[in-house]
Amino acid sequence: MADWHKPVERNAVRTAVRFPLRLALHLKTEEGIIEATTRDISSNGLLFETSHLPKVGSSIEFTMNMPSEVMGGDSDVAIHCTGRVVRHHRTDHELMAAAVIDEYFLKA
Repeated sequence: MADWHKPVERNAVRTAVRFPLRLALHLKTEEGIIEATTRDISSNGLLFETSHLPKVGSSIEFTMNMPSEVMGGDSDVAIHCTGRVVRHHRTDHELMAAAVIDEYFLKA
């Protein structure tokens, strides 16, 4: 059978809604605390910019304060997350990383 008949492998389709939010984060990493700012957030992960990129595959832990407008409540909600860095994106002016969120819970 010719190669053009073989199924094309595709990346997983993003199923979670992404919110373009800029929130300050203090990422706890294997290398110490890293200051970052989110670019977008979903229930599955986030994209953040920082001046120091944690290694791909490294674990991260952070708490973010989600604005009440996004959460649909009367007050902001603190969400504690653990996850891991899955890729980097670098340009001349920005260092960004994408991370998946493996677990999260609401903080009281």
